[in-house]
Amino acid sequence: MTTRAGIGFDAHRFVQGRPLVLGGVRIEHPVGLEGHSDADVVCHALIDALLGAAAAGDIGHHFPCADPRWRDADSLDLLRRTVARLNDAHHMRVVNVDVTVIAEQPRLEPHIPAMRASMAPVLAVPQTGVSVKATTVEGMGALGRGEGIAAMAVAVICPRDA
Repeated sequence: MTTRAGIGFDAHRFVQGRPLVLGGVRIEHPVGLEGHSDADVVCHALIDALLGAAAAGDIGHHFPCADPRWRDADSLDLLRRTVARLNDAHHMRVVNVDVTVIAEQPRLEPHIPAMRASMAPVLAVPQTGVSVKATTVEGMGALGRGEGIAAMAVAVICPRDA
């Protein structure tokens, strides 16, 4: 088996009364993201990218909203469980990941080192194997109006013995 790649995407709307968590890092902001878990779009997009690379379904299949076990779940823990599944059930390991966060606010550049540091040990890769970037959509559409945040991710996996 050779190296495999997967793509993931997630988006959540802003809501009052919740913390903003991205890449496992709590970011000071007046609103957080709405979701069944902690709504960490970075981890969610990454989970889908990893599962896609292994042809193992998607986040909703493994952590369904209908299951109360995942209510307010820490998405970094969901990412950890996904990496363990790849290792145990599919005999695959993470090579590297690349995430792009799409948000008008807050400014994310100062938080990127913390996100990389938070996710690297969970993914069992060095921080150099975790890329996080942030961009805006220049005011266009729902994201441009500041209604929420989205993330896209690409993950590369390979056989764990490679």
